[in-house]
Amino acid sequence: MPPGARTYRLHTSRGEFAVVDVPPAEGTEPKGVVLSLPGFTGSKEDFTLVHAPLAARGYRSVAVDGRGQYESDGPVDDESAYARAQLARDVLAQAEALGPDVPLHLVGHSLGGQIARAAVLEDPSPFSSLTLISSGPARISVSQEQRVTLLRDTLARMTMAQCWEAILALGPPEEIGGPARGVGGREHLRRRWLGTRRAQLLATGRQLCTEPDLVDELAAVPLPFHVLSGAHDDTWPVPDLDAMAVRLNAHRTVVVGAGHSPAAERPEPTADALAAFWDGLQAHRGGTATGTATGSRSLA
Repeated sequence: MPPGARTYRLHTSRGEFAVVDVPPAEGTEPKGVVLSLPGFTGSKEDFTLVHAPLAARGYRSVAVDGRGQYESDGPVDDESAYARAQLARDVLAQAEALGPDVPLHLVGHSLGGQIARAAVLEDPSPFSSLTLISSGPARISVSQEQRVTLLRDTLARMTMAQCWEAILALGPPEEIGGPARGVGGREHLRRRWLGTRRAQLLATGRQLCTEPDLVDELAAVPLPFHVLSGAHDDTWPVPDLDAMAVRLNAHRTVVVGAGHSPAAERPEPTADALAAFWDGLQAHRGGTATGTATGSRSLA
């Protein structure tokens, strides 16, 4: 972790959430706060490699385990606690707890992007921008839906520990259905899997397979948007992400050499693209981070 990084439980009006909180690098001008939401089977550790480059650009970087994810508490069997609206309200509570004094940029990876979208649709006022990383307009692709359905079926029949052994025996599936993939060694990934609540995985897995297209509703929200992805993605095809960015009039970044997880696979160019987007918003508005998106496209 970068210098000054802290791990703690963020106290909110909707409970406590495990976070990694990295301050701006010493000697840099603080520019704002980044709140990052991980994807399906993921955790706050998925953003580990982008904290330092974001801190070097003057951004405080906060990554959170959502309700029932890894080190954040949540019901084991009550799937209703993980309804999309409930998770969106958790994000709004996290934003409130981080404070209103500086620009707050919301970032969501994959499932986290759809949760972030729901939060912004409920109340955009806490946020200065929304970045969707490898997170598409609606339900996941057919091939990934099959993987998630298989995972959900396995969870219904086995304990979490038995399911982990089955995942290893089959080999870690690609992209979204890969709980044995991610930042950190195999033992960390196992702890993360065992720490995540079964109901959270069942509920959010179902949501990924049924998510409606809410891009038009999001486009009506007066926030700057950034759509970032790798150059290839089996979860949401890259052309679909391109089209979504056009509908949102969003800045679009394609990270060369990355797949579904640019923050883990190519962290430096991913962090540079994120910070450049936010810096551009500040410059455009004379030092504030509000306004409309640029509609531009870049490679990183």
